[in-house]
Amino acid sequence: MLADSYIVPECIVRPGSFGGLMALYESNFIKLDRLTGMLADDVSELISIVPGDERLMLAIESASKYTRCLRLTYLFEEEAGEVADPDLIVRVYLDARMTEVRGWANYHRHRVLDGLSQRFRTELDRRWSENMMFSKWLDYLFDCGHSFTNGKSLSRVAEESTEING
Repeated sequence: MLADSYIVPECIVRPGSFGGLMALYESNFIKLDRLTGMLADDVSELISIVPGDERLMLAIESASKYTRCLRLTYLFEEEAGEVADPDLIVRVYLDARMTEVRGWANYHRHRVLDGLSQRFRTELDRRWSENMMFSKWLDYLFDCGHSFTNGKSLSRVAEESTEING
């Protein structure tokens, strides 16, 4: 599994709490960093194809010095054309090392995802639901073998730079 288990919360966190949500954002950053690694600013769209799973698309919607807005989705071929689902929009806060789901498709092919999108009414509950689903999906993507990296992550590159310049 990933090193997100090394996250040491500065306070006691409970599922459904704001502090717990921030720990989840940090965990998702670590997982997404492992999946995407060093994405050059000029990269606009990448596809990951592994045997036995759907095509996974990653697109950089926008980029600034401290944030990236990514779209991560499966691409399904159907008679009417290509369908993107779950079609997540994810904001990556590079300076805070956190990742937050900012949006997802209004319609989902999968009944459970559709139920989750309608189930929660408060903002905190909605964010917990979306980001927990994202966390579990990232775990699944690793199990399937998906990757957009060249073997290095942003975290690893930062460590190497410190060692060289240190």
